[in-house]
Amino acid sequence: MNPFLMHWTYAIPEIWVLTMACAVLLADLFWGDDLHDLAAVLTVLTLCGAAVLTVFEMGQSGTTFAGLFVLDRFTNVAELFSYLAVLMVVLYSRRYLVDRGIYRGEVFVLLLFALLGIMVMVSGGSLLSVYLGLELLALSQYALVAFYRDSVMATEAGLKYFVLGALASGLLLYGMSLLYGLTGTLDVRDIAADLVNMTTGNLVLVFAIVFIAAGIAFKLGAAPFHMWIPDVYQGAPTVVTAFLASAPKIGAFALIIRLLVDGGYGMQESWQQIFVALTVVSLVVGNVIAIAQQNIKRMLAYSTIGHIGFMLLGIVAGTEAGLANAFFYIVVYTLMSLAGFGMILLVSRAGFEAERIDDFKGLAQRKPWYAFLMMIVMFSMAGVPPTVGFYAKLAVFQAVVAAGYVWLAVVGVLLAVIGAFYYLRVVKVMYFDKPAPDAGLIVRDDLASMALSINSLALLVLGILPGPLMAFCFYAMRGVI
Repeated sequence: MNPFLMHWTYAIPEIWVLTMACAVLLADLFWGDDLHDLAAVLTVLTLCGAAVLTVFEMGQSGTTFAGLFVLDRFTNVAELFSYLAVLMVVLYSRRYLVDRGIYRGEVFVLLLFALLGIMVMVSGGSLLSVYLGLELLALSQYALVAFYRDSVMATEAGLKYFVLGALASGLLLYGMSLLYGLTGTLDVRDIAADLVNMTTGNLVLVFAIVFIAAGIAFKLGAAPFHMWIPDVYQGAPTVVTAFLASAPKIGAFALIIRLLVDGGYGMQESWQQIFVALTVVSLVVGNVIAIAQQNIKRMLAYSTIGHIGFMLLGIVAGTEAGLANAFFYIVVYTLMSLAGFGMILLVSRAGFEAERIDDFKGLAQRKPWYAFLMMIVMFSMAGVPPTVGFYAKLAVFQAVVAAGYVWLAVVGVLLAVIGAFYYLRVVKVMYFDKPAPDAGLIVRDDLASMALSINSLALLVLGILPGPLMAFCFYAMRGVI
């Protein structure tokens, strides 16, 4: 086989998703009015096909497109989890979108282009390709957030996200330009080799690392770059919020791997200290402010900030085990957030958004199975054994202690205890409060209910048997450092 053609096959999953995204767009244009589920079905087929192609690539490694594209273990594993996240969003979305009159092909096309952006970020071997993937993801997200044009809140959230996102992208791009000016190359591996010979006192290099860390922190939603998260999570349609809280977090984690681990490991001490500060601030802001929230989407938004703080503990450790544990945490958080927002979607109905914690009053009396699933999700987010959230927290605590940051682990444990309060409050409302007199019937949705049951029970099963998932994450990170 021609080696040049063989290298092209490294990007087959990306080419497949791009081709199918265009096909979904055209199919919806010509036949969407007659076949209302066409775009959704094609999207599911696209995700399944991409997963199969990615599995066939497992074990291969190399670069193509003049170093712009990198295929390695992390690429494969991160892409598989991204497909899963988008698939769950699609399965949850149908009734919610139909009830609001926005069950249109454009939603699924934007989800596929956002996924493509994540895939390009994950496989980026150059500052150029990483940034292009980031912008493709960001532009798709802006459109998704503001897609529900009849909602003033969604339009406002989309505008806020666009303005703040453009600022963060500018910070990241400026940091990249400084790195390029210092090293004369866009290839992240070559940048890493050049940075080893540079002194930590190089002021331009310090500015580059600070700007890049700030841009990554915004994309992750780490405090103090978190201001967009509560407003966007609350204002966006819940389907979009479920997406924002899942797959893009894997893409943001890929930014850390590609830009700071692959590309800036020679400056590890510098960016490690920045992430120590981001970790502490995120843990405090996320877990303390969430206590005061009465809107469950805002509560989960601040919860996201806190979870990012826990994930960053593994990054701060700076070891291969620490990075693997951080990846394990971000995957677990993705599953938890999908289940949490999936429950909000199920309890919502036409003309009613189940956004307030009080909307879940007496859920155990109205829908005992849903209350049980939501309890699993809340316990997992709080880190209560035997759910997988407990093992995710334990893993990052062990990594940061092994790296010598015992005080940081102590801070994390204290704030995990504080954070448990607002999760357990939701459980208390479901099981011990009476339903509101005007609480309506929960509309039956078999597909979303089945998906949510699998999603939530997985948090319990993976908590009892965390080994396979953790081993898969360690497999992805092997050889990264």
